[in-house]
Amino acid sequence: MPWSSPVLVKSSNLTATWMAEDPFHRQFRHALPLIPKGSRSLVAVSGGQDSVCLLGLLRTFARKQQWQIEVAHLDHRWRADSGKVAQKVMILSKAWQLPFHLAIAESPPKSEAAARTWRYTWLGELALSLGCDHVLTAHTRTDVVETFLFNLLRGSGSDGLTSLVAERILYSTVKLVRPLLNFSREQTGQYCQTHQLPVCVDPTNFDLVYRRNRIRLELMPYLQQHFNPQVEASLARTASLLEAEADFLDQAALALVETCVLEGRLHRHKLNSAHLALQRRVVRHWLIKELGHSPNFDQIAVVLACLEAPNRNRTSPLFAGWLVEVQGDWLALVN
Repeated sequence: MPWSSPVLVKSSNLTATWMAEDPFHRQFRHALPLIPKGSRSLVAVSGGQDSVCLLGLLRTFARKQQWQIEVAHLDHRWRADSGKVAQKVMILSKAWQLPFHLAIAESPPKSEAAARTWRYTWLGELALSLGCDHVLTAHTRTDVVETFLFNLLRGSGSDGLTSLVAERILYSTVKLVRPLLNFSREQTGQYCQTHQLPVCVDPTNFDLVYRRNRIRLELMPYLQQHFNPQVEASLARTASLLEAEADFLDQAALALVETCVLEGRLHRHKLNSAHLALQRRVVRHWLIKELGHSPNFDQIAVVLACLEAPNRNRTSPLFAGWLVEVQGDWLALVN
C-alpha cells in the first residue's frame, strides 16, 4: 500500500508552514465549536488523506485551542500489508509528538458492519479510559453524499439518509465528532498535497465490487456530467435539511410517546389522531424500547394497521416470536 510521500516533512517546517492562515484553516474554523477549548480528543487515523488532513488541521489549532490530541489506529488485518500502514501512522504520530494507540483485530472482521462495531467500541472504550471528551473521525461532505445515495437506493427513511451527523454520543460520556463534514474529499487531498503530508493510498478504494466505490467512481461522475456539476454540494444541502427536519420530528414523536405508551402498551386511539409521520416514529421508538429491535418499514406498517383493527386482532411475528395484539384501546406485545 504505497504512500504519496516517502519522506516525512520535518516537524519544524510543518509548524512554520501552518502558522500562516490559508483557506483550509479558515474553513476549518467553522468546526471549532464542535471541539471545546481545552478538551482532550482521540483522533481515529487510518492513514488515508481524510484522516491525515484532519490530524494536520487539529495540530495547527491545538496550541491556541489548548487541545490535547491522541492518535488511534485500527488494523483490521484485511490486507497483508496492513501492519505497514499502522507503522506509518505511528511514525507520523511520533514525528508530531502525539501519543499513539494501536488495536489489531484478532481475526479480520467478516463484514463492514462487524468492523464498524469493533472500531467504534474500541475507540469509545479507549477514549473513556484516557479521559478523552471526544473521538474525532475524518468523515467528509463526500462521505455524507455517498451515504445519502447508498441509503436512498436501499429505501431508507430520513434517519438513514442523514446518518452522518456532526456529533452524537458514542460511548458513555464520550462524543463522536466529525469536524470535516464541510470539506470535500477533493479538498482533503489538496490540503495533504499543499502541505506535503504522507498519505496512504488504499487500492480497495478502486474495487468496484464494493457498492460505495461504484457510487463514488461511476454514479457521482455521471450525475456531475449529465445533471448538475455541483451535485455533491446540492445533495449535502438536502441531507442537512433532512437532518434538521428528522430531528424535529423525532422530538415531537418522543413527546407523543410519553402520552401514548403506558406500562409497555401503546394507546392506539391517541396515536391514531396523530400525523402518519409521527405515527411511524412512535411505533419505531416503542418497538425499539420494548424489544431492543429497530423495525423495518413493513413491520411498522402492519402495526399501524392495528390502530383501527377489531379487538384481539394480531400481527404476524415481528421479531423473535413477538407480535402485536389489539387489546381494547391498547396495542400490546405478546409472545
